[in-house]
Amino acid sequence: MSDIATALRDIKQVLGPRGWIDDPQDMAPYLAEARGRFVGVALLVARPETTAEVAAVMAICHRHRIPVVPQGGNTGLVGGSIPYEAGNELVLSLGRLKRIRAIDTTDDTMTVEAGCILADLQRAAAEIDRLFPLSLGAEGSCQIGGNLATNAGGTMTIAYGNARELVLGLEVVLADGRIWNGLRRLHKDNTGYDLKHLFIGSEGTLGVITAAVVRMFPRPRQVETILAAIPDPTAAITLLPRLRAATGDALTGYELMARIALDFAYAHLPDLIDPLSEPAPWYLLIEAGSGPGDGLRPAMENALAAAFDDGLVQDAAFAESEAQRAQLWRLREAIVEAQKFEGGSIKNDISVPISVIPEFLERAIAAVTDAIPGCRPVPFGHVGDGNIHFNISQPVGAERTAYLARWDEVTHRIHDIIVSLEGSISAEHGVGRFKREELSRFKSPVELDLMRRIKTAFDPEGLLNQGKLIPEP
Repeated sequence: MSDIATALRDIKQVLGPRGWIDDPQDMAPYLAEARGRFVGVALLVARPETTAEVAAVMAICHRHRIPVVPQGGNTGLVGGSIPYEAGNELVLSLGRLKRIRAIDTTDDTMTVEAGCILADLQRAAAEIDRLFPLSLGAEGSCQIGGNLATNAGGTMTIAYGNARELVLGLEVVLADGRIWNGLRRLHKDNTGYDLKHLFIGSEGTLGVITAAVVRMFPRPRQVETILAAIPDPTAAITLLPRLRAATGDALTGYELMARIALDFAYAHLPDLIDPLSEPAPWYLLIEAGSGPGDGLRPAMENALAAAFDDGLVQDAAFAESEAQRAQLWRLREAIVEAQKFEGGSIKNDISVPISVIPEFLERAIAAVTDAIPGCRPVPFGHVGDGNIHFNISQPVGAERTAYLARWDEVTHRIHDIIVSLEGSISAEHGVGRFKREELSRFKSPVELDLMRRIKTAFDPEGLLNQGKLIPEP
């Protein structure tokens, strides 16, 4: 029996009959990226149920030099959780590690396993009158382990930060099968290197996150949600500090949307309602939350009235019920869904300093429409933290495949602008294999050298998520 066959036999014995998949048809969902850009091949899909089983699988793979691809909910869009086509890798799916191990309402923490669905953690917190604020479009299927491995952001980053800011401790299985138990609930621990921050955002290249201690927060007692029509992105940036000051920094959402994005949504999704009487070039979806009292609504109204007088706001609608609040957020969510009906879409997830968002949008729109006349930029995103999803729909009547073949050319132009504005080519989705080589344009040789040294220190055999995140020297 070959070393590989022996290893697979041992892994199957460790996991039991429910802990692995080797039928090609059943493996298929684990081998394809959501957009279909990457489809790989694997020796086996391992589905451990405990941290001990993860450790046993990693030890076997380390002993037999089998590369491992850690995988959460497989909702990523850069190929970070997909094996390559060679077929020599094992996919390690964490979906069966789905227990909430502990909830502490004094420390306001949950200790959760990597396979917990994000929406389930949100509900668990809500049931005890707490808020777990990580919120993003894939929350019904993405898993917290993957969220942490990619340092996910989302709609509430302006108030609570990225995933990194929501973690107090981690449990991680290392490449050789050892377990690092860093599941601490401490807010302060000034005893040297904070190892958890190396694993958060590492995209499974340094270790396998199996559990985490995450923070909860008091639920806001007042929530105000507003859709505001604005003339341009500059108005959004000018209004942001005014609203933060007026509300005592209570903003929890600040989403910019171009009119074309809503036009797509209204055209293709009949359940949507336009709450404003006249169309505007741009929109803001604004949400603020605060403690008990009745001061938030007047503060928001006064700030928006002043902004109206100054020409920053053209119209606005407040949600008067939870149902209306849900309708406004449905508009934001529908933007992503509706774009697929308009043909091919070249997508970019970028960030720039908040103050230069208007300049980025002006230059990026000009650059892509110059490259492809008739293309339709559809910018939207978390403008309150500098994150723009700069998507470009194909020209009307264009051939989809030919249009998407120009992805790299168009994206290269956008990235040139990002570099000049000291921004990032990935704000939320990570690097994976899709942006891996492009990273060399944005990281200095010193940064890349340090990243490679860290990778070598944690995974000297290079078995974890080979060919992801870190460019070749």
